[in-house]
Amino acid sequence: MNDLVSIVTPTYNSAKYISETIQSVQKQTHSNWEMIIVDDCSSDNTTDLIKDFIANDNKIQLHQLGSNSGPAVARNKGIEQVAGKYMTFLDADDIWFEDFIENSINTIKETGIHFVFSSYKRSNENLEFVHSDFIVPQKVTYSDILKSNSISCLTAFVDIETLGKKAMPLIRKRQDMGLWLQYLKEIPFAYGIQEPKAIYRIRENSLSRKKSNLLKYQWQFYREVEKLNVFQSTYYMVHWMYRGFMKYRN
Repeated sequence: MNDLVSIVTPTYNSAKYISETIQSVQKQTHSNWEMIIVDDCSSDNTTDLIKDFIANDNKIQLHQLGSNSGPAVARNKGIEQVAGKYMTFLDADDIWFEDFIENSINTIKETGIHFVFSSYKRSNENLEFVHSDFIVPQKVTYSDILKSNSISCLTAFVDIETLGKKAMPLIRKRQDMGLWLQYLKEIPFAYGIQEPKAIYRIRENSLSRKKSNLLKYQWQFYREVEKLNVFQSTYYMVHWMYRGFMKYRN
């Protein structure tokens, strides 16, 4: 497959940002990629913008869901279409630096670790860096991710030729965390690249910043997805709450 990289991008009413996201993919120094965009019934002109790009770039695909189904279904629809050696994700309002793909592949080849992820810069909606960079740990294990999900969808990069293609759990929140844990049950750790290689856009209404709204989903994840007992769930919940507060204090 000559290092073909499959990029899965779910979209929903992302007309304000999707062009910048696609352009950041087109500027990659590693040019052998396919971008699989799955639209979850947008009501704005998101799909029109995507079709304009497709008219000039046959490496971009658009798949449209029949009904609004949420990010897990959209990402899994994209995963079904993946044909590459590597699989990665990029949400429709985030941006990669030009060497993101090249650096991720080189890191896998140099380390022999088939699941890598990168640090990233954090901006507001206007791409102003009003938050500190998020620097990821160099290694994360299954237990580490249960305490704090330091692997963001915008930089996760998996050698699926080696580790296999897996789907996200069909839950309302924490689908990405569920996928990472599936891989980390089979490998000792994922490798974190210290240098920021992407921009995560923090929007004003971002649920990722409203941790109190996510408590019930996090608890359900421990109990119903990972099947942890009450003691284990409580232990990881305490860590998650503390680390979540620390992550967004700056």
